[in-house]
Amino acid sequence: MARAWQHPFLNVFRHFRVDEWKRSAKQGDVAVVTDKTLKGAVYRIRGSVSAANYIQLPKSSTQSLGLTGRYLYVLFRPLPSKHFVIHLDVSSKDNQVIRVSFSNLFKEFKSTATWLQFPLVLEARTPQRDLVGLAPSGARWTCLQLDLQDVLLVYLNRCYGHLKSIRLCASLLVRNLYTSDLCFEPAISGAQWAKLPVTPMPREMAFPVPKGESWHDRYIHVRFPSESLKVPSKPIEKSCSPPEAVLLGPGPQPLPCPVASSKPVRFSVSPVVQTPSPTASGRAALAPRPFPEVSLSQERSDASNADGPGFHSLEPWAQLEASDIHTAAAGTHVLTHESAEVPVARTGSCEGFLPDPVLRLKGVIGFGGHGTRQALWTPDGAAVVYPCHAVIVVLLVDTGEQRFFLGHTDKVSALALDGSSSLLASAQARAPSVMRLWDFQTGRCLCLFRSPMHVVCSLSFSDSGALLCGVGKDHHGRTMVVAWGTGQVGLGGEVVVLAKAHTDFDVQAFRVTFFDETRMASCGQGSVRLWRLRGGVLRSCPVDLGEHHALQFTDLAFKQARDGCPEPSAAMLFVCSRSGHILEIDCQRMVVRHARRLLPTRTPGGPHPQKQTFSSGPGIAISSLSVSPAMCAVGSEDGFLRLWPLDFSSVLLEAEHEGPVSSVCVSPDGLRVLSATSSGHLGFLDTLSRVYHMLARSHTAPVLALAMEQRRGQLATVSQDRTVRIWDLATLQQLYDFTSSEDAPCAVTFHPTRPTFFCGFSSGAVRSFSLEAAEVLVEHTCHRGAVTGLTATPDGRLLFSSCSQGSLAQYSCADPQWHVLRVAADMVCPDAPASPSALAVSRDGRLLAFVGPSRCTVTVMGSASLDELLRVDIGTLDLASSRLDSAMAVCFGPAALGHLLVSTSSNRVVVLDAVSGRIIRELPGVHPEPCPSLTLSEDARFLLIAAGRTIKVWDYATQASPGPQVYIGHSEPVQAVAFSPDQQQVLSAGDAVFLWDVLAPTESDQSFPGAPPACKTGPGAGPLEDAASRASELPRQQVPKPCQASPPRLGVCARPPEGGDGARDTRNSGAPRTTYLASCKAFTPARVSCSPHSAKGTCPPPASGGWLRLKAVVGYSGNGRANMVWRPDTGFFAYTCGRLVVVEDLHSGAQQHWSGHSAEISTLALSHSAQVLASASGRSSTTAHCQIRVWDVSGGLCQHLIFPHSTTVLALAFSPDDRLLVTLGDHDGRTLALWGTATYDLVSSTRLPEPVHGVAFNPWDAGELTCVGQGTVTFWLLQQRGADISLQVRREPVPEAVGAGELTSLCYGAPPLLYCGTSSGQVCVWDTRAGRCFLSWEADDGGIGLLLFSGSRLVSGSSTGRLRLWAVGAVSELRCKGSGASSVFMEHELVLDGAVVSASFDDSVDMGVVGTTAGTLWFVSWAEGTSTRLISGHRSKVNEVVFSPGESHCATCSEDGSVRVWALASMELVIQFQVLNQSCLCLAWSPPCCGRPEQQRLAAGYGDGSLRIFSVSRTAMELKMHPHPVALTTVAFSTDGQTVLSGDKDGLVAVSHPCTGTTFRVLSDHQGAPISTICVTCKECEDLGVEGTDLWLAASGDQRVSVWASDWLRNHCELVDWLSFPMPATTETQGHLPPSLAAFCPWDGALLMYVGPGVYKEVIIYNLCQKQVVEKIPLPFFAMSLSLSPGTHLLAVGFAECMLRLVDCAMGTAQDFAGHDNAVHLCRFTPSARLLFTAARNEILVWEVPGL
Repeated sequence: MARAWQHPFLNVFRHFRVDEWKRSAKQGDVAVVTDKTLKGAVYRIRGSVSAANYIQLPKSSTQSLGLTGRYLYVLFRPLPSKHFVIHLDVSSKDNQVIRVSFSNLFKEFKSTATWLQFPLVLEARTPQRDLVGLAPSGARWTCLQLDLQDVLLVYLNRCYGHLKSIRLCASLLVRNLYTSDLCFEPAISGAQWAKLPVTPMPREMAFPVPKGESWHDRYIHVRFPSESLKVPSKPIEKSCSPPEAVLLGPGPQPLPCPVASSKPVRFSVSPVVQTPSPTASGRAALAPRPFPEVSLSQERSDASNADGPGFHSLEPWAQLEASDIHTAAAGTHVLTHESAEVPVARTGSCEGFLPDPVLRLKGVIGFGGHGTRQALWTPDGAAVVYPCHAVIVVLLVDTGEQRFFLGHTDKVSALALDGSSSLLASAQARAPSVMRLWDFQTGRCLCLFRSPMHVVCSLSFSDSGALLCGVGKDHHGRTMVVAWGTGQVGLGGEVVVLAKAHTDFDVQAFRVTFFDETRMASCGQGSVRLWRLRGGVLRSCPVDLGEHHALQFTDLAFKQARDGCPEPSAAMLFVCSRSGHILEIDCQRMVVRHARRLLPTRTPGGPHPQKQTFSSGPGIAISSLSVSPAMCAVGSEDGFLRLWPLDFSSVLLEAEHEGPVSSVCVSPDGLRVLSATSSGHLGFLDTLSRVYHMLARSHTAPVLALAMEQRRGQLATVSQDRTVRIWDLATLQQLYDFTSSEDAPCAVTFHPTRPTFFCGFSSGAVRSFSLEAAEVLVEHTCHRGAVTGLTATPDGRLLFSSCSQGSLAQYSCADPQWHVLRVAADMVCPDAPASPSALAVSRDGRLLAFVGPSRCTVTVMGSASLDELLRVDIGTLDLASSRLDSAMAVCFGPAALGHLLVSTSSNRVVVLDAVSGRIIRELPGVHPEPCPSLTLSEDARFLLIAAGRTIKVWDYATQASPGPQVYIGHSEPVQAVAFSPDQQQVLSAGDAVFLWDVLAPTESDQSFPGAPPACKTGPGAGPLEDAASRASELPRQQVPKPCQASPPRLGVCARPPEGGDGARDTRNSGAPRTTYLASCKAFTPARVSCSPHSAKGTCPPPASGGWLRLKAVVGYSGNGRANMVWRPDTGFFAYTCGRLVVVEDLHSGAQQHWSGHSAEISTLALSHSAQVLASASGRSSTTAHCQIRVWDVSGGLCQHLIFPHSTTVLALAFSPDDRLLVTLGDHDGRTLALWGTATYDLVSSTRLPEPVHGVAFNPWDAGELTCVGQGTVTFWLLQQRGADISLQVRREPVPEAVGAGELTSLCYGAPPLLYCGTSSGQVCVWDTRAGRCFLSWEADDGGIGLLLFSGSRLVSGSSTGRLRLWAVGAVSELRCKGSGASSVFMEHELVLDGAVVSASFDDSVDMGVVGTTAGTLWFVSWAEGTSTRLISGHRSKVNEVVFSPGESHCATCSEDGSVRVWALASMELVIQFQVLNQSCLCLAWSPPCCGRPEQQRLAAGYGDGSLRIFSVSRTAMELKMHPHPVALTTVAFSTDGQTVLSGDKDGLVAVSHPCTGTTFRVLSDHQGAPISTICVTCKECEDLGVEGTDLWLAASGDQRVSVWASDWLRNHCELVDWLSFPMPATTETQGHLPPSLAAFCPWDGALLMYVGPGVYKEVIIYNLCQKQVVEKIPLPFFAMSLSLSPGTHLLAVGFAECMLRLVDCAMGTAQDFAGHDNAVHLCRFTPSARLLFTAARNEILVWEVPGL
């Protein structure tokens, strides 16, 4: 309604009564005159000074016009030969006021964050003429049509709010101003309009046109922005039409300049304009972060317009305010700015990439580029700022976290940071030099401007940031000094040149003094000069150097006084030189006070200086120095960093570097000294600890190739600097480097399974290197030319290499001593450059492809036989081109697709069938230059291409491929691109190595191109994971990897149930109506001990065709709320355990398991028809929202997937007619949402003012629902108007008579009653019609978490574990007669083992099922007054699972102090031994002894150091002993059952008799580290050379394993072997080391398997006879549990990432399984190996191993 009065248009002058000048203002020569052309009165504004003659609306700057029309029409005529200015103050939706100015006074486009200046020219001119100047003598009336929405969106990426004020300045005539949301066409009459889809100009606004004349002959129409710059109406939307071409002229061009034309066409503009990321600007404001991330700018291009890409940034705080676009084709250099940005749309599908962008810069490996002298401390000393080619990196020294400043397109040549960390200045090297000013805290570019200097060499800020000085060279090569004023930049102002000066003196360093911002100092060859800025002039005077006048000075620094005295007399200037001199200069007197010289002192024959002195003689060249109040840091070309006191009496500290030190910088606190070397090293010396910390290393030349290794997370790079370097991808730190002074490396690849990599060299040699020994293993020289390609098969059996002479070599890598199998000459294209994509092996390892034998052919061979299978002539593919095409690079797609991708010299990527050679598809116009490297993701979703200095990502899965996403950041051509082995990251190498995060999720249900289309999802849809979707998956060709779930958004994806809906109406109106809540406490998921790797997610359990099949679940999630449902009439019974919904038959005990949730399930709801079950889970590490799955009860399939809340769902409820589903967020989210069950679209959502504990629909009225919370009852009325549903709310406070406390539960009774429970144990009754509480009574001592009503009975459950049945039949009568609790009486009471959290009863409330926080489900019969345990699990962490010798029973122990014995066939609880106030930490089942299996005993260890022996047959404790003073950690029986071995957390192993309770031996070899494992087996291997009947081992937390042989009857125990494994430098499990676990191999008695925290994530297999490690099995994460199958060669490993891996040690294959919602800390095979038990916290899953 606020805009209705402005529609269809608004006459601004009339509305604000300009003629009265009450709401408007005039200044200077403003008069009303009559215009002959318009034949009416107009306003004339004239005067020599535009700023002094104007009309302003509104009158005061504190007022606002508040005009919301999108278009502003200005009807004006400039006065001949005069200048004019139009100022508009426009407010964005985020209340940012931006001034938009148009004038013929402006010579070029300028912009800041709050001001846009456009030169406006009103006559068409030829391109050779000046576009800016005075109005022509024949200036005509003009209709200036401004699209204010697009002006803000195009140039500042802001959303238009309203027009705040207007100022029309001399010299011009103005008729009127109009605003409107309609786009009028001023030159079209009404008759013409009837035939055209346009809106004519209203008569009031139109210019008069005499009959017979043309409108365009008399007037000018200017529409700005033009159609070529139009953007979508919202920042979030994407255009589906191709962008119009934007031409770049030769040389720098003025940016957006509206040029009017007298012809009946739109005016044209000549800028290249840009828009920040639409996605970014559409987001809500982010919370402040201490270390904001700034992502790399992204370039988006279209296939048909590859030469004219647009740019946008990827994060709201990293907008691409400016960018230098270097057009390779034309060699032009065009400056663009934040306000000059336009989105370039895609062609083809409107869907595009999801998300957009798909890549985000995570880390950079590199330092320097243009030089290595630019490295700064931030003023707080917490971070280091340095350039890496075109990227500016801010590195937190304590955490290693990086953030980036992006926008430069060439190497950064200079940096400067002000004293408050507010402004950062940078300059890039390529002439003419472009400079940027950044907001250092947010990473936003505040200003971009061109320096008067041709090249900027040095920058220096004043301490306040108001003055910036720069030194460089002009285009004649003369030294130039420029001073800029930067004080207004942060306030929206511009950078102003204050002064500039030329000098004939050399300047190597330049600094602004800290005590006076108008004073500076410089040094260079033979001169030290002091500068001063005064009156807009820079002047300098030399310092009298005396005998030192000929020195070559390299750097200078000011000494700051300890007391911070700002007086010039308190400051001294230190200057260093290449001759080793350090001069101390008095700045006040301009004389040298002291002169010292650094000399090398060598001992006879000593290679390094032993002591440095200052005297005469040959000195050490000093390249840099930095001064603190206490010391002076000096970096010299001999590679030393030295710290001196200010009197230079002796060296305090020194650190030797691997190359000449080029820069030093003392931190503000004086405790750290930053140093950089010319060899690309950056680090700092900690003066307190005297330890040097390396921050960054770098190649000193472009990187040629890279390779990645998954097991260790390592990266290998080769460079033109003749080095091969190995990096840790997690920390981006260098691990090794291999240097060859004569032979240059060209190609590199890792062995897939061994710690080895291969490298090809320019001499033709191919060498293998050991990562463990850091040495060359084998060398082969079968090539005559430089190696151009190197690749290995995925299984590591074969290696291939090619050379520049055309030869192809095949190697066998089955053993470490790899050898040559074949060498074929003239196979590969000769003289081809080295490229990572020169050779390609298919994903299944069967095919080998390469370019050859000529450039026009691509050959495909069998990888094993090298038989030629296919040869494709690329030169004949493009029949439309007269130029012969040639192939540049090749790569294979996934094996299931059979695609071979070839990049060609004609800028195409051709997709071929790898078998037939036919063309499947083609991507034209990939890049103007050939692509040296390309790769396809494993899911065939993204194609990655190295395209010049950019990276292009194509949506490969889309057949009608849209344009790519293009990412800039490299300053030199990208040589190699690759996906990481887990597909979660991308690496690009060129000038440096960039590591990118892939933001697109890895979908669990992958569909390759050409496969049947998956379910189309809406904006909020997530992937459905059910049996049907998994059954249709393609067969896996390799070991499955964990996959990441899709990021959920609000919405739903519907999938119809298979086999018909099977609907049948089983609704029973008399069924109990219930809602639940656990007292005042919301659902809190179990503490997840997953490591950060859990963010990658895991796959759902495979279908029955996998290695494991989930058979049973032991346990119930007692920390859920209303997470159990039971319908007596249908027999449907379901409950939750972790992230699983368990559907169990109460008669047979058979279970179904519905999986798919990514986190622990919080609540369930069953529809009234019993056909639909809804389950909700909380957020996980892979999802930003919680998840609701809607299941078809009959089929057990997930039909819908909803992502309703960002926090946990507290409650679910279906409406009585099952048409609506209500979801309630927890106390943090406080969101109430309604969903229509027909499509599960969001119907309504509201934010609640306070936490709410429960929600329920009125069973008698589907249009009413109620919430209870903190002291209020909220009644919601649903009003439906068509498809829309609105909510009306009524809130009623709780009467004081009820007492203090919160309402925690509710349920409806007989109409119109509502029962509510409170946290203080009361139940109050409400009359919903009157909205009042008329009755309350004290129902329990604890909070009432559950209420259930049916007939005349009410069930209450409390936090004390009491379940009570109340007769409430007389309550309805009391509603009218008055309150009184005498008519409410308790019929029955039961006390359960924990707080009541869920319950379901039959219609008569005679029997039901109740769940408690103890993890127990009870069957309750009120008639019999009994409670029977249905489902029972441990309430705390399960520590061990053991099995009886006959495998009839199993036993578990837990931290709740219980030992439970279960029948293995039914998993029914048989026996429970309970010890109060103690944790049972370990358990062992005795082996069969003396042929009497009935004598079965359990040995249990407890936290108090006691060991208890329980008799299973007699169900009693036989013995209690105390062999340890501290908690036991592991226990085991000897093979004869007559001895018990136990270990404790102090590292002691005790040997005891279970019959007598005596401890007869204590081993202290592991003392100091907890014993994690004791494993006992029969000694089968006779080659060990020791005596004994048992062989046992003990593993401790310090990664040590001892192996012993023992015969306890003879009291004999002998050490067999002692193993020590290396400790990791860091841990990846949230600061806690994973356990050290070891076990004897059941299928080979000589083998021992070990897992633990080590350098690598792996299983180590050790041979006790050979005394060596014989095999290593890689793991994706550190192991938390280990079990070996006795009957097969299977190995089970559990991880903290909620994943279980099963490894077939015989076949070398593996498969991953999910199902737990916590760390899998326990896994145990049964003795027969038919079952596998896994435990995560208190939930136990029983897996069946098929085929056994």
